[in-house]
Amino acid sequence: MCVLAFAWRAHPRWPLVVAGNRDELHARPAAPLARWDEPDHVIAGRDLRSGGTWLGLSERRRFAVVTNLRGYGAPKPGLASRGALVTGLLSGEEPFGDPGKAELAGFNPFNLIFADHEQAWFLSNQPEPVRSRLAPGIYGLSNGALDEPWPKTLRLKGRLLDWVVKGGERPEVLLDALGDEELPDVGIASSLPSDVPQEPVRSPIFIRDPVYGTRCSTVVAVDDRGQGLIIERRYGPAGEPEGETGLSFSWLASSGA
Repeated sequence: MCVLAFAWRAHPRWPLVVAGNRDELHARPAAPLARWDEPDHVIAGRDLRSGGTWLGLSERRRFAVVTNLRGYGAPKPGLASRGALVTGLLSGEEPFGDPGKAELAGFNPFNLIFADHEQAWFLSNQPEPVRSRLAPGIYGLSNGALDEPWPKTLRLKGRLLDWVVKGGERPEVLLDALGDEELPDVGIASSLPSDVPQEPVRSPIFIRDPVYGTRCSTVVAVDDRGQGLIIERRYGPAGEPEGETGLSFSWLASSGA
């Protein structure tokens, strides 16, 4: 996941709304969005190389999404998969089940947003460990710091804000914003080192590239009754849609904590 916008308690009907794209090598195998067999309360895609996930939710009222953090060199292959951290937060199981206590040092550089029915957190491990609770608002995240003004991040954040201001109808329309291929003119991203040489440092929200591009777009929305929807639209190397999955879920108190 390389760009996302996150609305936390910014709309009276929708306490949590997320819209984001996962950008990755097309050759890296992944399973589409589905309810997992184990843990059976998790709904997510799955990275078939490392076994974790980049974005998902649990019907035990948990959500998590991770992005790589640029500027610290190439990933070190001996470190744990960042997807394992997401999976641990969704499952609630040790050693990563508690966002306030999870060990963050043993991973390549990352940004992570975690939310449950009560609070939202931003976690990162570079340049030093960060665990901060998020106030109500709309946030943007790509491969830099939280709310760092990368052009594509600002553009997607603006699209989510516009959706909220106009009444927050039909969260699935945010998939259109995730398909935006307009190339920004200038921006902070153009001055950052690229740890992913296949991706241009100046890129649109949706990256169409046969080697490294947008693999899927995901929208998550949870309403004030605890009813939720997650939609994943998947893309092939030519940027063509290859499938879409939409699932409903519940964050009712009876779902567990």
